[in-house]
Amino acid sequence: MKCPFCGSLDTQVIDSRVNEAGDAIRRRRRCAACDKRFTTWETAELRPPQIVKANGTREDFSETKLREGFRRALHKRPVSTELVDAAVDRIRQRLLTLGEREVPAREVGELVMGELKKLDKIAYIRFASVYKSFQDPDDFREMLRDLEHTPPQGVDDLFE
Repeated sequence: MKCPFCGSLDTQVIDSRVNEAGDAIRRRRRCAACDKRFTTWETAELRPPQIVKANGTREDFSETKLREGFRRALHKRPVSTELVDAAVDRIRQRLLTLGEREVPAREVGELVMGELKKLDKIAYIRFASVYKSFQDPDDFREMLRDLEHTPPQGVDDLFE
């Protein structure tokens, strides 16, 4: 680590501690050249994958766009902000744990549909009708048939 005071590369770690959350390490360092001390922080850098749209363009993952999709589907539905936040966090976490640099937008859409299906059936149908480009009432009937055959889930099932 380069000394921020004199630029020397000869620095030593004299103390290391993990923060309370356990997601960062604080290191006290001493420069061998100028004898000054300074602190550095070490954290994991997690980057969400880029999203590959159907037309082949790529864009950075946007939690704002994800929340907007949930907001539109859940418009005037009795679902708390906390449940939406938890769903968004689960999707973001799933994308991070994939370890991929790129993920098709279709896969993100499927994750959103899975979360909406747990949260609110009406919001699920709203989202699916746009996402899957329903063309006629038969598309809705088929989705409703699938929903009727899905076992109900309680609040505890939302946090699996």
